[in-house]
Amino acid sequence: MPSNNDPAVPTPGRFAYDGLQRAFHEKARLSIMTSLLTYPKGVAFSELKELCSLSDGNLNRHIEVLKEEGYVHVEKTGAGRNAKTVCTVTPLGRQGFMEYLEELHRVIDDAARLSKTSPDLPSRGRLRLT
Repeated sequence: MPSNNDPAVPTPGRFAYDGLQRAFHEKARLSIMTSLLTYPKGVAFSELKELCSLSDGNLNRHIEVLKEEGYVHVEKTGAGRNAKTVCTVTPLGRQGFMEYLEELHRVIDDAARLSKTSPDLPSRGRLRLT
């Protein structure tokens, strides 16, 4: 049996990936946060809806989750046809999302190491783990 100093023997909880925050770990919210990081001055709700291919209601619900966590700021101006809603990422949101992405990199690195030690794993074709 390999010793605890052997890198091939994972420590308890090694693959728990506690840094994968539920607020970000959902396809729509991942899209929203990536869009908001791409446009740090903010994105109009209607544009964000198109960028993420979401309906009004779906986008609104996901924005609410991110807003409740303090990751997104929503500013509404005007009224009626002149109303405009702009969403921006907060400093806390930027920091949290970057930490989340670091954890995703850890998942990818672990999977790459696994694929090198288990050559009989099927290849997915789209992601090359080297």
